[in-house]
Amino acid sequence: MSELDLLYTEVEEDLRGSVRSLLTDRCPPDAVAAMYDGDRSVVDTLWRAVAGELGLAGLLVPEAQGGSGASAREAAVVLEELGRFVAPVPFLTSSVIATTVLLDSDSELLRQLASGERTAALAVPFSTAPDTVVPVVRADGGRLHGEVGKVAGAIEADVLLVPVVSDDGWTVYATSEATVTPVTSLDMSRQVADVRFDGVAAEPVVTDALQAVRRALRAGAALLASEQYGVASWCLHTTVEYLRQRRQFGRIVGSFQALKHRLADLYAGTESAAAAARYAAAALAADDPDLPVAAAVAQSYCGDLAVRAAEEALQLHGGIGMTWEHPVHLYLKRAKADQIGLGTPGRHRAALAELVDLPA
Repeated sequence: MSELDLLYTEVEEDLRGSVRSLLTDRCPPDAVAAMYDGDRSVVDTLWRAVAGELGLAGLLVPEAQGGSGASAREAAVVLEELGRFVAPVPFLTSSVIATTVLLDSDSELLRQLASGERTAALAVPFSTAPDTVVPVVRADGGRLHGEVGKVAGAIEADVLLVPVVSDDGWTVYATSEATVTPVTSLDMSRQVADVRFDGVAAEPVVTDALQAVRRALRAGAALLASEQYGVASWCLHTTVEYLRQRRQFGRIVGSFQALKHRLADLYAGTESAAAAARYAAAALAADDPDLPVAAAVAQSYCGDLAVRAAEEALQLHGGIGMTWEHPVHLYLKRAKADQIGLGTPGRHRAALAELVDLPA
């Protein structure tokens, strides 16, 4: 593997502090839980704060194209904090995946995404792994026909980016006219939707787009690991704090040896997830040739680890962890949904085996 600096810089830690402060004030767990009752009011106000006040929508966009000129390392820090708060904002879908599709286009739409003026989503199922994308929409005279299911970010998106394959190759079209039908999702803080294109008008924004789409999905997979680490980190630290206070049989519950062992194992796993996610982000930022391996390793590990951390948190909180009022269920749902997003851990392990020439 390449030698990349995985330590957080002072700038990155300052960015973390700003994001965490904003989310502490404006993303309380009860506002996220309310989304399961259909109240999505927190989404727009929170996104305006993240994209506008903090200026994070254009992190991956060069300054010459209206962005911040930052890198995947900074985006990873943002996603760690978004994971710690299960924040319902389209940063991953719009500011990472959709933005990366457009990076070579120098279009007005890219500038609008960078400013936070508009949001976009790539119209592929959220479960699509970087090397398995198969367009199902067709274009006919500048109009799109077809349907794509389980698209993440489509509900919040002003524009949908639609990959199409024709005799001329891959093209990504942009449209604002599709029919978006929300789907009841396990994780309502990142609710998916079915999208139908009934002859809607669309504009080609990226031609010869196969590599752009795969690059965007790989960037999404690499950085999703940072969100998964954020989820796991919250679960670990919240559980440790709870077990330090909860008493049973006249003793602090956290003093029981069996629980100490479980927490130690979870701590080791979470630290390993941090290293895997950080390496994937650093490889993406440096455009390192090891990126495919780094992304596959991160997703292979972090997807399962986040679910394990959330399940442990739920169990070790006992009865209170089973209640709707306690936020741990939000983290379990996000972890389970992320485990499927952009390719399952098993799919990434299969890809990793091919990348390192490991026989099946």
